[in-house]
Amino acid sequence: MTSTNQQNQASQDQAGSQDILTEANRVSRRTPMACQFCRGRKLKCDGRQTCANCARRGIPCVYVPISASSSSPS
Repeated sequence: MTSTNQQNQASQDQAGSQDILTEANRVSRRTPMACQFCRGRKLKCDGRQTCANCARRGIPCVYVPISASSSSPS
């Protein structure tokens, strides 16, 4: 193999590993809690203090704290 072919092969190997890294970075994070509006409409809430859905509609963005598990132990 010539040095040019080796360089091309090395750059292709690096590009392939970068694809794997960017694929792993695309994992979506789950928002711990949705605001009342998004929960009621079953919309994706981004979890910000004023989420994008509420900001777009100009309504107050309200988060209700989740209480401890309400299920009784068996």
